[in-house]
Amino acid sequence: MGEQLRVRVVPNASRDEISGWQGPHLKIKLQAVPEGGKANRALCSLLAKTLGCPRREVRIVSGEKSREKVLEIGVPLPDTLKGQ
Repeated sequence: MGEQLRVRVVPNASRDEISGWQGPHLKIKLQAVPEGGKANRALCSLLAKTLGCPRREVRIVSGEKSREKVLEIGVPLPDTLKGQ
């Protein structure tokens, strides 16, 4: 079991980016649309790339159909991504 990360996703953004903390959630903007799981896949891929880990180490544990999600990360999180 890894560390959990709470995120708030903004789909249909102009670019993919981690915007910073918004309360207890890490705000992440994604170009992907929230249809057919595209935004969820983009979210996991962006975080895996940012953390330098395989995509399989990042998974959504709750909120698949919500903008607010809880992710489980299978590698240690850097201090900048640990919850506030």
